[in-house]
Amino acid sequence: MPYAYTPGLKIKKATIVRKTRVLPIKGEVLVKEGQNVEYGDVVARTYVPGDVQMQPVAYPLGIEPKELPHTMLKKVGEEVKAGEIIAVSKAFFGKFKKEVQSKTTGTIELISEHTGFVAIRTKPTPVEVNAYIDGKVVKIIPDFGAEIETLASFVQGIFGIGGERQGRLEIIADREEIILPDKVGTDCAGKIIAGGSLLTYEVLRKAVEVGAKGVVSGGVKRDDLTKFLGYEIGVAITGHEETGLTCIVTEGFGKMAMAGRTYELLKSLNGNVASINGATQIRAGVVRPEIIVPTKEEIAKTHDIVEGIPEGMKVGMLIRVIRKPYFGTIGRVQDLPFELQTLESGSKVRVMIVALDDGRQITVPRANVEIMEE
Repeated sequence: MPYAYTPGLKIKKATIVRKTRVLPIKGEVLVKEGQNVEYGDVVARTYVPGDVQMQPVAYPLGIEPKELPHTMLKKVGEEVKAGEIIAVSKAFFGKFKKEVQSKTTGTIELISEHTGFVAIRTKPTPVEVNAYIDGKVVKIIPDFGAEIETLASFVQGIFGIGGERQGRLEIIADREEIILPDKVGTDCAGKIIAGGSLLTYEVLRKAVEVGAKGVVSGGVKRDDLTKFLGYEIGVAITGHEETGLTCIVTEGFGKMAMAGRTYELLKSLNGNVASINGATQIRAGVVRPEIIVPTKEEIAKTHDIVEGIPEGMKVGMLIRVIRKPYFGTIGRVQDLPFELQTLESGSKVRVMIVALDDGRQITVPRANVEIMEE
């Protein structure tokens, strides 16, 4: 029987989750191997050097550049504050003098006798990486960070926006219900609210207003998402949107009831602290939005702890289409023709025949689908 390797969305009651937490540049690792950490604990810290601001000093003083060092009140390596006098010149037997104030807060890095400029570097910016999940440090990455491992319930969505956030999970709607704004009250502050089949612009705005950390639902209208963001979502990776909210949809665009298995798992986790990330990339180097809820070991032992994904796609598997024109459609693989077929674009690719619940059959490229674990 022919098969094709295709990644799929994971929905796990209990699985091993390992996250690599590293700095963008070298810094200091603040944890040790074997140490237990919570999601907000800082794993590593570094400082990004500040920008250099060049300020003319000799010209405002009315002196030659070579005279600049003799007029400076501050030396290289000393700190200055914006508005502080850094140089003074005197002329005509001290009866007249000119002063120059620093325009920047920082450290003097250069006093140039050739240009008459003073270089001031602004204060470094601290950069910290937290653990993101509750778990144990299983590996140290010297100078950069660590790997954190935990036993957790794990759910991947099909699309999301917004970065890493944590909060208590709260189910506010049934799986087929359209979430209304009045479901999002002040009691949702600091929480990750979930459920329903459709997120609207009004609900997203209300979630931001009350201070919710995240929203998880079956679907969202593309126009509402565009209105919420203020621009059209492109094909690049998401996750860096500055909306104050992380949004994850589990099924697709439009009104789509949350899959029963996904909803029941989230419902069973109601009230637990979850870590979420809306980062999504559908093209090469697939990245999926995720919901991680660390679980107790004794609970995990009663379920399969699985890492990885099925090795191949076979007839009968449940799949979801992840590209237009059938984005979000769910069906079962009916056939996997071996021969290449020509698309409207002229490209020749391997395809699959998918049977939908309503009796229709569609033909889609194998690269345009993903496996849904049952």
